[in-house]
Amino acid sequence: MRNVAPLHERPAPKPVPEKLPASAAPLQPVAMAAPVFPSLPPLERFAGLDRATAERLKRGKLAIEARLDLHGLTQDEAHRAVSGFVGGSRAAGLRCVLVITGRGAVGGGILRQAVPRWLDEPGLRRHLLAMVPAQPRDGGGGALYLLLRRSEAALAAR
Repeated sequence: MRNVAPLHERPAPKPVPEKLPASAAPLQPVAMAAPVFPSLPPLERFAGLDRATAERLKRGKLAIEARLDLHGLTQDEAHRAVSGFVGGSRAAGLRCVLVITGRGAVGGGILRQAVPRWLDEPGLRRHLLAMVPAQPRDGGGGALYLLLRRSEAALAAR
């Protein structure tokens, strides 16, 4: 300790006033929260879907009749693609389709969070019976199985 030299003296910190001026608004701490992922609606919310079909869909046992891969698309492009794909698939009489959003590199992925919200909008929701995360072989958390309602043309042909 004998060889230690003191550092340059620092000026004493200025005292903080007890009251802030009326024009100064207090600063709120900004918390960086983990991203919140929208929860997928439970199967019980969908009318007209029997338990066996719901289980087969959840386990990936239904044949996937069409796929849409959203990798590399912007949100606007992806939203248009999802809308056209779901509407076109239902009009073509398809029942089970797969939408691949990807997992996202940082923060859980923009499209992974947005696609379930888009599918829950009234314009697209009317086409769906069920929506569940895909099995790992089909994309896992970065993909969704969609069970579409029967098209009006298919119902009229009955």
